[in-house]
Amino acid sequence: MPLIEVSIAVGRSPEQLRSLISALHRCAEQEVGAAPENTTVILREVPTTHWSKADRTIEERRSEPAAGP
Repeated sequence: MPLIEVSIAVGRSPEQLRSLISALHRCAEQEVGAAPENTTVILREVPTTHWSKADRTIEERRSEPAAGP
C-alpha cells in the first residue's frame, strides 16, 4: 500500500499538479505492482519563502539579478 509524499514549491497550475499525481500513481502501479485503489499521493506545496538551499530561499534566489558575461 504505497504512500507517496512530494514536497514542491508553490507555483504550479492545478493541471500540472493533477498531471504529477497521475504520473506518480502510474509509476507505483507499473514499477512495484501497486493496486491503484491502494495507492495514496500527498502533494505538499511549500511557499518559496519557506524553502531554502545553501541558506538562500527560492524567493531570494529568484530575486537576484541573473549572472551575465
